[in-house]
Amino acid sequence: MGETELLATIILFNLFFAMFLIAVIIYINKYRLRKKEYLNEIEIKNEIHQRELLATQLEIQQATMQQIGRELHDNIGQKLTLVSLYTQQMLYENKVPEVSERIDQVSQIINQSLQDLRSLSKTLTDDNINHKEITTLIEEEVDNINALKKCQIHFEHEMENLELDFVHKNVLLRITQEFIQNSIKHSQCKNIFIKLKTNEQNLWELNIQDDGVGFDTAKTLSNGIGLTNMKNRAKIIGADFSFTSETDSGTSLNISFKNQA
Repeated sequence: MGETELLATIILFNLFFAMFLIAVIIYINKYRLRKKEYLNEIEIKNEIHQRELLATQLEIQQATMQQIGRELHDNIGQKLTLVSLYTQQMLYENKVPEVSERIDQVSQIINQSLQDLRSLSKTLTDDNINHKEITTLIEEEVDNINALKKCQIHFEHEMENLELDFVHKNVLLRITQEFIQNSIKHSQCKNIFIKLKTNEQNLWELNIQDDGVGFDTAKTLSNGIGLTNMKNRAKIIGADFSFTSETDSGTSLNISFKNQA
């Protein structure tokens, strides 16, 4: 074999070897890409499954509450009504003043319990969220808390007649309630500011902040029940969720749901 043939053989070998390396690199890159796509697909499916699971839990919770409310009204309520009638009959038939006074006291307790039971039953069975706008639901919650005079809650909104389904309204209302309760219990705040708005990017955006003592999030467990509840509720509908707090600077929460293309 001459030098020319040897050189040609070496060049040809190097060429085939380089092509082999390129093919291996392309294969590895395609494999990594397919693996990444597969993992992304699995992650998306898991996220969808988790969201559906949370939504199902919410529906079950709502159905359970309504069932309990009906049981309270139809079963226990009727029994208390019957007991109330019996005490009224005893009060009418009894002629001993001291005994009548005791019976009257028992009757008053029963009637008050019956009234409380009916109120609770109505709260559990009343489809309040479905029949009211989210702004009305939040305003009612704000009015109830402000009446307690523990702190001042300020609510403003830029949403007029925006139709939201039950799940969205329930998520917004429950997160608002959770934040308010946590602030009143732990932050020593004087004011809570709630703003609900809509814009071109978001179907809705909710921002809540207080002027309380705040806390260092790095030193606080991130899986606290209150924060976890709020995160999980936001996950139900795929809303963006952010929560910040700093010592002596208050606490702020922002969740938003993007307009669907």
